[in-house]
Amino acid sequence: QVQLVESGGGLVQPGGSLSLSCAASGSIFRLYNMAWYRQAPGKQRELVARISNGGVTDYADSVKGRFTISRDNAKNALYLQMTFLKPEDTAVYYCNGNRAGWDYWGQGTQVTVSS
Repeated sequence: QVQLVESGGGLVQPGGSLSLSCAASGSIFRLYNMAWYRQAPGKQRELVARISNGGVTDYADSVKGRFTISRDNAKNALYLQMTFLKPEDTAVYYCNGNRAGWDYWGQGTQVTVSS
C-alpha cells in the first residue's frame, strides 16, 4: 500500500496562487491513479482533479482553467498548482491514490483563501 503526505497549504488572498505537493512512499507510485479532493466545513468531500497512471487529467468544473494537477513518477510526487484562488476554494485538501479498487488518503492540508 502507498503512504501519502500532503504539504503546501496555507493562507492566501483571493486571486492568489498556491501549490500543493503530495509525497508518496511504500509502493510503486507510477501504478496508482492519483487525485486531489477537498472538504469544506459542513460539506462533503469532493473531487478537485485527478490524473491517471497514464497521465490523463480531469478537473471539476469549478476549478477548470485555474488548477493544474501533475505528477512526477521519478520523485513519487503529486502536485496541484492553484491559481486565481477564490474564497470558495477554502477547504482541507486531500491527496488520494487508487489502485485495484483500493483508496489511500493523506492526512490533508488546509487551504484558506481570505483577505
